[in-house]
Amino acid sequence: MQKLNLSTNSRYTFWVALALSVMVFSTACSNKTPEKKEIKAPQTVLKLSPSEDNPRNSEGDFITLKDGRILFVYSRYKGESTSDHAPAYLAGRTSSDNGKTWTTEDEVILENEGGMNVMSVSLLRLQNGEIAMFYLRKNSTEDCIPMLRISTDEAKTWSEAITCITDKEGYFVLNNDRVIQLKDGRLLMAVARHSFPGGEWKNQGDLFSYYSDDNGKTWKSGAQVPNDTDVITQEPGLIEMNDGRVMMYIRASGGFQRLSYSSDRGETWGPIQFSNICSPLSPATIEKIPETGDWLMVWNFNDGADPDIRGKRTPLSTAISKDEGNTWEHIKNIVSDPDGWYCYTAIHFLDDNQVLLGNCAGSQSQGTGLSVTDLTLLDMNWIYQ
Repeated sequence: MQKLNLSTNSRYTFWVALALSVMVFSTACSNKTPEKKEIKAPQTVLKLSPSEDNPRNSEGDFITLKDGRILFVYSRYKGESTSDHAPAYLAGRTSSDNGKTWTTEDEVILENEGGMNVMSVSLLRLQNGEIAMFYLRKNSTEDCIPMLRISTDEAKTWSEAITCITDKEGYFVLNNDRVIQLKDGRLLMAVARHSFPGGEWKNQGDLFSYYSDDNGKTWKSGAQVPNDTDVITQEPGLIEMNDGRVMMYIRASGGFQRLSYSSDRGETWGPIQFSNICSPLSPATIEKIPETGDWLMVWNFNDGADPDIRGKRTPLSTAISKDEGNTWEHIKNIVSDPDGWYCYTAIHFLDDNQVLLGNCAGSQSQGTGLSVTDLTLLDMNWIYQ
């Protein structure tokens, strides 16, 4: 099959690129009898909007429990401020029908234990069957550290908090839905440090990985990711490759996501390099599809060619890579409102050929970009269409 390469020399607007991806797919399949499949359009199954004493609901993650329910844990803000530093705790909703409907009342998963808040949840089913919940405990603009709690009873109760970074101080960012477990059992996260006690805040984060070989009890630091450029680097994510390497993908300035690679399970990293993923300064999320081994990416397919949305976090798009990120195909928009603000996505694969997304989905004009979170049910047939 021909593939659409989102190269650094691309001059397509995202509309032209979308049309081309459809044309390439249609041409490649023109000599085959199409398999008849029911194609379901994306469906918003839950919208978490602000309410009284609740100005913001944002970034979260999913876990499927052993009784079949799906738990979504997110940052629920209190008071009047929508700032990243405003008070927030971790709240949860559950679904008993594979994501189609959700409970209407929030359950308190973790009270605010930070000087500012707790936020940015990653939920992970460990290979030993336990559930790991990672989050940021934010005490100040110089003290924000990833924490870990473990549940052995399917999220009914949680262990005491484990501090994941003990060798350094500072303001570390770990995005939601970001921690992975390698095939050999190593837990691995990527973080960006933006300040440290007595230092100045930097938009260009210093990137590190942290890893654990004992199911999260203790953590070690990998070497800092080399960066001899003036490119802004923030909010890194990770994906394990078939040959054992780990790819770090990085929110960055300059119109493209950036990449770094590790050949030693996250202990050292190669220099930051260009990717073929055109993007505003906004995070992408990439995960491996369990059934096919292909990569699914959810991000803002916005190359800046349209002046009305240049630099904006819209549209929210999906793409498939069958060659571990060298090329991307089946590019399409989930939502494309020019006034929308789509980011901080969690991806959760279901066993009925569907996938759940959770992402911020507010309005630029109303100032609610990070205040509204949508849960969306996607048909994998639609993604591959």
